Amino acid sequence: MPRYFLEVSYKGTLFSGFQVQENANSIQQEVEKAFAVYFRSQVAMTGSSRTDAGVHARQNFLHFDFHGPIPLSALYHLNAILPDDITLKNLYWTGPESHCRFDARTREYHYYIYAKKDPFLRDRAYFYPYPLDLEMLQRAAALLQGNLDFHAFSKRNTQAKTSLCTLTKSCWLTWEGGLVYQVEANRFLRGMVRGLVGTMLLVGRSKLNLQELQAIIDSKDCEKADFTAPAHGLFLERVTYPPGLIQPST
Repeated sequence: MPRYFLEVSYKGTLFSGFQVQENANSIQQEVEKAFAVYFRSQVAMTGSSRTDAGVHARQNFLHFDFHGPIPLSALYHLNAILPDDITLKNLYWTGPESHCRFDARTREYHYYIYAKKDPFLRDRAYFYPYPLDLEMLQRAAALLQGNLDFHAFSKRNTQAKTSLCTLTKSCWLTWEGGLVYQVEANRFLRGMVRGLVGTMLLVGRSKLNLQELQAIIDSKDCEKADFTAPAHGLFLERVTYPPGLIQPST
């Protein structure tokens, strides 16, 4: 049976997260519902990245098996069925053993903050009206780059077998509304990006120094990190796969 990768983008404000959950509305649930309406059959899907409630994504993926070819024109009709906050962007052929979660090489997240009140950013960035030292934020971000144990930045009740992650990008940049933290890694732990951001913001406000940040990393104790950065500032920016794994459908 042919296997497809489905590229999806969404604003997560009104959803309980990406993955299907009981008694809660999720991105995956809405996509599966749209497929059931259009194709008149249930299609079970698997997600690449399980973003939390309120988190957004410019690019995420689902994979599924389907009994026949699906033309790209089907995306138009599926998007007409879906809520306005979810868009199906593309459909790809892939091999029967390909897995959108386990075959992903990297994932990149962006976290946006702004310092001046702006009603148009309130559900897409974190209002943080405090002076920040950008140089110290950069030094803190650089401290996190590489292959490290990020257990201190993982929320409890995770099913991860290891807390080792390799960060290939970790930096702060300016954008028209304020600052954005960009981070790319081979894998992420539950709540990790928000824990990194919340803790680094303390460094940017001189409430924590680099030695203390290093001590938090070394402690592997999640009670020492700051997870107060809200979900609505976080975007899953992109997911990358090995070359040739997925091919555009026609």
